[in-house]
Amino acid sequence: MKLTAREKSELFGEGVVTVILLMLLNLSVYVLLDQMIESNPQLANGIFQIKMSLSFGPNHIRFWSWGWLLICVMILIDVFVVYWRLMRRYRQMQLQHVIAELHYIANGHLNHRISFQLPGEMQRVVISINALVDSALTAMDEERQIEHSKDELITNVSHDIRTPLTSIIGYLGLIEDKQYHSQAELLKYTHTAFLKARQMKTLADDLFEYTKVRQSTTPLNLSTIDLKQLLEQLAVSFELESHKKQMIISTDFETNQLKMEADSQKLVRVFNNLITNAFKYGVDGSKLVLSARHTSKTMIEVVVANDGKPIPKESLNKLFDRFYRVESSRSKETGGSGLGLAIAQSIVELHHGKIHAESDKNWTKFIIELPVSQKTENSVKRVIK
Repeated sequence: MKLTAREKSELFGEGVVTVILLMLLNLSVYVLLDQMIESNPQLANGIFQIKMSLSFGPNHIRFWSWGWLLICVMILIDVFVVYWRLMRRYRQMQLQHVIAELHYIANGHLNHRISFQLPGEMQRVVISINALVDSALTAMDEERQIEHSKDELITNVSHDIRTPLTSIIGYLGLIEDKQYHSQAELLKYTHTAFLKARQMKTLADDLFEYTKVRQSTTPLNLSTIDLKQLLEQLAVSFELESHKKQMIISTDFETNQLKMEADSQKLVRVFNNLITNAFKYGVDGSKLVLSARHTSKTMIEVVVANDGKPIPKESLNKLFDRFYRVESSRSKETGGSGLGLAIAQSIVELHHGKIHAESDKNWTKFIIELPVSQKTENSVKRVIK
């Protein structure tokens, strides 16, 4: 921190005034002690005896006198007092600089940081202030992102609901106005309206599920499950659909049992979404493999892989965004609510796990990392906090 010319002059003046006051105080103390010794013969005689006992040589050389001893002691005290006063004043100036920087930041210059270095505890104050401003900016950015996310959610929901709703109103309007020529045409209109209504219900259900699992207070109905058995049952339940899609669904495990603590219903929703996603978008694929293994004593890795058309690299990081679908997959046959992978990610995060996607010309993989015990994971998080 650089002092201004005014502050340097104030500091110099403080030192001069302190020295003058101390010199006057020292002089008065010296005079009082000298008068006290002169007026008290016994005290003067005692001091003389001390001098003689500390004298050396035949000529009784004395290395001290009470006057010089007093002056040396007072000089040491004076140096300490001057140093203390100047450092106290210097710290006050440092504090004034910090306060001035705080006022500058508070006036709207949130990108400004206190850049100067201060000794001792004052530097911890500066670091804390900079950290506080950083955290405030982060909180403001997160709040803006939340507001933007809410607006985007409303926009996407409105768009995805409006399209089927327009079709439903259109076909029901034709029926209401009796603008159909045969019973078959009437059934066609009602069937189309029914499909669109079911599409809207799917979107509403997915949206409800997404908002529910995104809440940090969502409870988990934890129990000890055998992940190997759960995945095998899922593979069996999807065999009929895999035959329709001309894909072979199989499992691969490294051990006979994969015990873990989790909410089985929510995990089933995750794997259902991933398997359904693989059937929809694994174009030209012939295999779908569910595998799981221990990566450590406390973690299990689950992989849902298919050998279909690879996902473009620019889309991999966006797969778990709400309503995002790979552009080439937007069609009436495969188009879903766009919330399946977002729901899967939220459920995995509720279990303190991670999920990501990898894709190349051979395999497209959704990789999930889950802790074996939720109690251990929660206790670790509490310790970190």
